[in-house]
Amino acid sequence: MPIRECRVIAVEGTQAAGKTTFVHALTAYLREQSIGVTCTGEPARTSPFMEDIVLHGEGNFDLVAELDLFAQHFTVPLRAARHHQVLITDKTPANVLALAGLVLDATEPGTAAVLAAAEAMSRAWMPLAYDAIVYCRDRYDQKAGGDRMREKVLDIQDESDTAIYEACRAMGVPMLEMPTGLTVSERVQWTVERVGTMGWG
Repeated sequence: MPIRECRVIAVEGTQAAGKTTFVHALTAYLREQSIGVTCTGEPARTSPFMEDIVLHGEGNFDLVAELDLFAQHFTVPLRAARHHQVLITDKTPANVLALAGLVLDATEPGTAAVLAAAEAMSRAWMPLAYDAIVYCRDRYDQKAGGDRMREKVLDIQDESDTAIYEACRAMGVPMLEMPTGLTVSERVQWTVERVGTMGWG
């Protein structure tokens, strides 16, 4: 049961895996094929909590910031999917859960209970909402382009890759593991060949 009959494909992976570039390239390609497609951006980049923490150095990752991101991974795709055949999302709720497990102190009051509830919600919803997850294994230089949104997670790229991959696998959504070393164009063609067998809406 896809979201309102919209085919939903998520793009996942660790930081600096080329996800956002790929999301936009795949969306552009599908539009050229006259498919009614849209995409979502990475919620962390529009979060006022992440802006305070990462860009202004005010505090550290906490339950409030993570819960805000988690909620956006539900509301943003739901709204974006309206009136489209296909939606390409930049990350999933599983990504937030995986990183929250790495950056939060589970001994803080309420944290473990909230994360457990969030995981249960993700396990219930993601198989209904997502048709497939394309997992990107490449790892580019996180400092390339001066992307300050990655500054606080530069040292956990490998650890987060493992955590995100395992979290996505646990959600019961079909996973397409993209080979490493492909160009953006090759990534698009690889994905289109595999997802195309499911139909584009």
